[in-house]
Amino acid sequence: MTALATRPVTEDAVRGALGAVLDPELDEPITDLGFVRSVAVDDGDVTVHLRLPTSFCSPNFAYLMASDSKDAVMALEGVGRVVVELDDHHDSDLINAGLAADAGYVGTFRHEAEHDLDELRATFRRKAHTAAMERALTVLLREGSPLAEGGPEQVRLGDLPAGRERDALLRRRDALGLPPDDDAPVLVDHEGRPPAPGTAALFLRRARATRVSIDGNAHFCRGLLRTRYEGSGADQEPRPEGAEPADHHHLLPLSVKES
Repeated sequence: MTALATRPVTEDAVRGALGAVLDPELDEPITDLGFVRSVAVDDGDVTVHLRLPTSFCSPNFAYLMASDSKDAVMALEGVGRVVVELDDHHDSDLINAGLAADAGYVGTFRHEAEHDLDELRATFRRKAHTAAMERALTVLLREGSPLAEGGPEQVRLGDLPAGRERDALLRRRDALGLPPDDDAPVLVDHEGRPPAPGTAALFLRRARATRVSIDGNAHFCRGLLRTRYEGSGADQEPRPEGAEPADHHHLLPLSVKES
């Protein structure tokens, strides 16, 4: 029996794989943020160049995104050699050499790295869940839903309306291993624990502070990238959650801006 031929790797497939790589702090795909500078495919070999809003972005964040990008592309069927390089960062040479040697984070930064990135990933998964939880509950509060009148601690997953906010929360809960059951409470911490009696309002306010911080950082970083790299705004996707007017205006078609 003749083996089925492997389909050639395409740029679209590579960009699709990179779409699963998140900025850990902003909880957005690097493709939506405009961090993918270029993708080149040559007979199955792939070269990806990444860019960041500043040259001094945190090295551990930078390494994590670059390493995740390489892993995502290497997982594609039919891919050959994969090179991922980070451009214009103060640690570009070090990070790129570590990636090329598959040295890992500790092997790349050696004495500067006290431990691997697992705890960093876990921290930002928790923050992403907190922000998604707050957004989902805020939808009910803004709509004046009677479900919210008894207090946010009474809301269950099955009470949330279908849509982006509910889908995002379910993804974040899955990443933490929290149950997806309709009768599971929405207002919980990363371990599934509800707030102590009488503290739900404070719990939600703290969650809102986390969400506002993520939204503000996302807006700031998007703007910095557009300032640093002319034309990079064309590579950014509109951000529905927490977007500022400047984000939407910059991404409008030219004909709409001029009307």
